[in-house]
Amino acid sequence: MAANQKDRVLNTLKALRQYALEKTAGRGLEIGLLYHEEDSYLMRFANAAISLNTNEHLIRLDIDATEGRKRASYALITDLSKLDEMKRGVDTVIELVQHAQPLNYDPTIPHYPESFSDESHYDPALAQISNKERLAFFNQAVAGLETEMIKPSGIFANGSTTVAMIYTTSEHTQYFQHSDAQVITVLAHTELKWEVIAEASAQRKADLQAGKLNRELATLVKLYQEVPAQQLPLGRYDIVFGPAAIAEMASIMRWIGFTGGNMKRGFSFLTEAQVGQKVLSAQFSLSDDPSHRETFPFRRDFYGMKREGFPIFKQGVFQGFTWMQDDADEFQAQPTGHTVSHPSLVLEGGTQAVGTLQELLAMPRERDLLYIPYLHYMNIVNPSKGVFTASSRFGALLLKQDGSVGIPYNVRLTQSLLDVFGDNIAWMSKQTEAYNLSASYGRRNPVAMVTPVYMRVNDLEISHSNNAY
Repeated sequence: MAANQKDRVLNTLKALRQYALEKTAGRGLEIGLLYHEEDSYLMRFANAAISLNTNEHLIRLDIDATEGRKRASYALITDLSKLDEMKRGVDTVIELVQHAQPLNYDPTIPHYPESFSDESHYDPALAQISNKERLAFFNQAVAGLETEMIKPSGIFANGSTTVAMIYTTSEHTQYFQHSDAQVITVLAHTELKWEVIAEASAQRKADLQAGKLNRELATLVKLYQEVPAQQLPLGRYDIVFGPAAIAEMASIMRWIGFTGGNMKRGFSFLTEAQVGQKVLSAQFSLSDDPSHRETFPFRRDFYGMKREGFPIFKQGVFQGFTWMQDDADEFQAQPTGHTVSHPSLVLEGGTQAVGTLQELLAMPRERDLLYIPYLHYMNIVNPSKGVFTASSRFGALLLKQDGSVGIPYNVRLTQSLLDVFGDNIAWMSKQTEAYNLSASYGRRNPVAMVTPVYMRVNDLEISHSNNAY
C-alpha cells in the first residue's frame, strides 16, 4: 500500500477515535476500531477455458463498544471517503451497548503502549499480478497435458489484505499488510471421471513455480492413463500422506486440540493434565512461528502482544494451550498472543530425504503403501477423541511392494488425530513446504501452514472403499 494510502487509513482511524472520545466522555465506555481492506482477484478455469475473471475491492470497519461487562459490536462495508457514515457506525454501537447482556467475566480492552506497523510481508508484484501473467502461469502449469479427453480447470486467486486498529484507550495504532496467492490446477478425464491436482501457495511473486506443478501433474496423468483403477479391499494400510492432507489434519487441531478456550468448553481431545506429557509421536513437533513469512504471519496480536515462536508439541510432548485474550479473560488464564486472524503453524520436517513425487515413487518399498495426497470433505466426528472423517481424492496411488503402481478409487478414513500423529508415524520428509489453507468465502484472510512434504503412518484403517470415482 502506498505511503499516502497508509497515512489516510491511520488518519481516518485517529479521527474516528477522537469522535468516539467526544461521544463517550464521562461514561467509562471504550471503543475499538478494526479496519480491514482487501483487494481480491480471481481467475477461474473450467474445461480448458476461463470461466470467470473478477476482482473486488472492499473496506470493512468493525466497531466494538465495551462498558464494564457489557459489550456490543457493529460492522459496515464502507469507504475511506465516507467518514460521516463511519461516525454513524460509532453512534450505533454506543447505542447498542446499553442493551447488551453483561458477560460473566471482565473483558480486557487493548491498550497499545506504542504504534506498530508491519508491511514486510507485502509484495506488490504478487498483489498486483496481471491477468496476462495469471493466464500464462496456468498455461505453463498444464502445458502438454491437455487432450481431447483430459481437460484442465482450477483457479488463480491473489490479492492483498490490510488490517489496522485503534482503541480509545490509546492514541497508538497497529497496522499489517500481506500479499498472497493460491493456485489450484486440476486435470480431469471427461469419461473415466478421475481427477489429479497440483497446488501452490505464494507470499511473494518469486514463490510461484509453474514447472513444479507441471512435473507433478505430468507424473500423475501418465500413471492414471496407463493403469486401470481398482477398488481397494477394506483393512489396515500403511499410508503416505501428502502436504495437503498433512496440513488439513494438523490444522484442525486448532479447533479440537490446543486452543485453551475450546478445551475448557469440552471441545478438545487434549486436557490440562497432559501438558508436559508425551501425547504424540516423538517425530511430531508443531509450533506457531511468525518468523515463517510463508504463513502470512502477524508479529503482534490484536491486543499488542509481541508474537514469537510458541511451541505446541515438541517431540510429541504437549507444551501447552494457546489462549486468545477473550478466552483467557473468561477462564482466568494467561493470554499467549493468539488473538489473531490465524496462527502461523509450522510442523517440523523429519529425516527422510524425499521431497518430490518422483522421489517417492522411486523409493524401495518393503510392503504396499497407499499414497493419499489430499483429503476431501473433512469433518469432525468426535472432538473429545480427536476423531475426524475424510475421503481421498485427486491423485491417490497404491505403491506396490514390487515397484509397480496401482490407481485406487476413493477411500474413506475415520481416524483419531492421536493415531495419525501418534507412534505409528514411520517417517516424515526432511523437505517442507507451505500449503495454502485459505477459505474461499468471507473476508480475505490468507492462511498457510508449513508442513513436511510427505509423512508415512503405518497401520491405519480404511473404513469405506468406493467401487468408482
